[in-house]
Amino acid sequence: MLVGYAAAHQHPFNIAVHLIGIPTIMLGVFIPLSWASADFFGLVINLAYVAAAFMFVFYWSLDKVFSIVFLLYAIPIAFFATTIGNEPLATSASIAAGAFFGGYIAQFVGHAVEKSVPVILKHPVQANLAAPFFTVVEVFKILGFRESLFDAVQQRITEARTEEAT
Repeated sequence: MLVGYAAAHQHPFNIAVHLIGIPTIMLGVFIPLSWASADFFGLVINLAYVAAAFMFVFYWSLDKVFSIVFLLYAIPIAFFATTIGNEPLATSASIAAGAFFGGYIAQFVGHAVEKSVPVILKHPVQANLAAPFFTVVEVFKILGFRESLFDAVQQRITEARTEEAT
């Protein structure tokens, strides 16, 4: 999953746009999810937190460190989404739509600069599952952590492109 996603995200501008756009899209999705909540013995849980938890569990199966870091940014997004979701419906829905569509527009601009087809057009489910995980991976790459992983991913991308060219 990581190799296919990373292959379409090599240009620094596209990566930077994704680092902003993907959390923005998450906010746009989490706001309406925050509208559905239940009280469990005084603890109010909404679907934004449930979605973040499910994503964390899935990411845990891929990489434990990346999944923990994902949770460290997903929880504040879910909290912020819940805060916005508590505003009047017209306000929160407008912010959700702006974040969702604005985030996706940014992604398409990034891919236009990179001259690559957005993964979401080829594999929409995989792209939406991979994107939040990919943001964590990219931060690790930018900070120079786990370089052997990135070297291996880049090698596989190069091999795949070489095979496609022949």
